[in-house]
Amino acid sequence: MITSLRRALRGYVFTIAGIAIGVAGIVALGAMAERIVRFIEGGDRFVLGQISVAGRGMGMGAGFTAGGLLPAAAIEAIRKVPGVAGVQPQVMLPLNPSTSQFMTLTQELVLGIDLSVPSPNRHYRTLPVQKGRFLREGDRHRAVIGASFATSRRLAPGSRLVLEGQTYEVVGVLERMLTAPDRFVIVAIEDAREQWVAKDRLLRTVLASGGVALRAQDLNTGAAVGWRDGEDPDVVARRIRDQVAGVNVQIPSELSSLLRQSTAFFSALLVGIGLLAFVIGGLSLANTVAAAVFERIRDFGVKRALGATDWQLGREILAEALAVTLSGGAVGVLLAMALGLGIDGWAGRSGQQLFLFSPRLLGGALVFSVLLGAAAAAYAALRIVRLSPAEAIRRGSAA
Repeated sequence: MITSLRRALRGYVFTIAGIAIGVAGIVALGAMAERIVRFIEGGDRFVLGQISVAGRGMGMGAGFTAGGLLPAAAIEAIRKVPGVAGVQPQVMLPLNPSTSQFMTLTQELVLGIDLSVPSPNRHYRTLPVQKGRFLREGDRHRAVIGASFATSRRLAPGSRLVLEGQTYEVVGVLERMLTAPDRFVIVAIEDAREQWVAKDRLLRTVLASGGVALRAQDLNTGAAVGWRDGEDPDVVARRIRDQVAGVNVQIPSELSSLLRQSTAFFSALLVGIGLLAFVIGGLSLANTVAAAVFERIRDFGVKRALGATDWQLGREILAEALAVTLSGGAVGVLLAMALGLGIDGWAGRSGQQLFLFSPRLLGGALVFSVLLGAAAAAYAALRIVRLSPAEAIRRGSAA
């Protein structure tokens, strides 16, 4: 049986190649869609774990805490709002202020956090570190960087990073999360405040004039806010908005919706292309398998003339079809992965990742190819066994 399958596979080389190309197209487009899905899921998990509050007005702040100043008095008022469990002051700045990349996959941000306050984010009490360690209270001029940021700049724990003329030691690299923190540079909030003053000419002018009484602890672009058990985060967020003046409060569910809307076009585009590839690739695969079976109609007619039963013939056709589609599917998966990993290797120089080959995608592609190939083979087999041996031999000879 195995020997006959090997002989059959050698005769189906072009069929396997055709199936492989169809499956490779489906897997490659599916991997791009998976990447977008993971970005949305990761962003959801991040923003739904906390209430993001920013200072009202325009300023250097970026990302989820974009806005003006959030002074210490406002942070203290937020702490007193019923239902609030913890408030962590933050400074979030664009690494390069000359570029506008708000809410994009390529945005690079400096995130300064108050290390004396535990993270209130319910889903990320601490961000996962792949190499080195996370920041500790008292760390100054040390940084933890995202995986994409580290790759694009070839940085690792122990490397040196210069920000606004100040040298920082990289003490940790985060695990790849396929969402915003992959491009973060996380530092102590005191260091981020220094960078903010260095980046923002208007802020330097205000501080130099003495017209506004500002202390170091007033230099915050926003805060991450937690809520007590049993509280509805959206309700607590609205409570903060109503009770604390001069703040912009992001309602977690609304921020999640905003994130989804910002990627909706690309998601719809990829889903549409994926469905089109699914239909075209599926029809191509089914047609290829059926045509390959019909090409051997004369051989099957001879076997029936020699006494092969319909069951024996059907079993042989199905076994060959399964072997061919599984081989073609496996080759297609490998081809798509080679192409995707090659492109990601090139794009990785700038910290990008375009493909995500998840187990569910790869397993689904193989199952899809095998089931569709078996269905096509079963259809072809039914057509063949309905013919008399003589008719099958005649048609095969005419072909």
